[in-house]
Amino acid sequence: MPQNEHIELHRKRHGRRLDYEERLRKRQAREPHKRSAKAKELFGLKAKLYNKERRNEKIQMKKTIRAHEEKLSKQKDNKDVPEGAVPSYLLDREGQSRAKVLSNMIKQKRKEKAGKWDVPIPKVRAQSEAEVFKVLKTGKRKAKSWKRMVTKVTYVGDSFTRKPPKFERFIRPMGLRFKKAHVTHPELKATFCLPIISVKKNPSSTMYTSLGVITKGTVIEVNISELGLVTQSGKVVWGKYAQVTNNPEFDGCINAVLLV
Repeated sequence: MPQNEHIELHRKRHGRRLDYEERLRKRQAREPHKRSAKAKELFGLKAKLYNKERRNEKIQMKKTIRAHEEKLSKQKDNKDVPEGAVPSYLLDREGQSRAKVLSNMIKQKRKEKAGKWDVPIPKVRAQSEAEVFKVLKTGKRKAKSWKRMVTKVTYVGDSFTRKPPKFERFIRPMGLRFKKAHVTHPELKATFCLPIISVKKNPSSTMYTSLGVITKGTVIEVNISELGLVTQSGKVVWGKYAQVTNNPEFDGCINAVLLV
């Protein structure tokens, strides 16, 4: 077990406090008051950013509620009304249809365009720079410590060439460079070893994304052409996104779940 999971281990062995649920309920009840107090205190640019973020949250919440209401609502459909006389007790039943909701595929495409995915692991522990990078001291005076060695698993493309040592700031060791990942298809319930195309997003930092650092929760693009999946128009799907579900630096392999 990784060292950083000592809290989960203690919880498995001894359980939670007896008043955990009550304290959690109270904390959640206090949350709106805290948010309100924070909104009143902030001013200037911070207040603008905070209010913008809160507005986006509310819009998203309203959209979700509306989608659920639309799913359950009933509408009159004149096509289903039978001709001729109908008993009075059947009048309110006939000629109704449930409102059609957009198909999953269209929703998924919209999410991908917006850069949002329905990921298996929504919350991930942030990786600090001290964890990811090891400081390397260079130069004869040993005062220069601008070089960093990446201690996590990385992906670099086939056309990658290292810079000369004098200009190379980030060193990605050969032993921690991976080209393939074990990707599980959630619907097929099967796992395939697929080549990685790129690192789409590392939630910890945009710098990690540009360096190709792969940690738990990272969204990677994999080549699924060998699976033979096709679009509605008949074209073969080449690349698809997958989220990493393990800690590759501990396990020595990348395990991921395909985002379908």
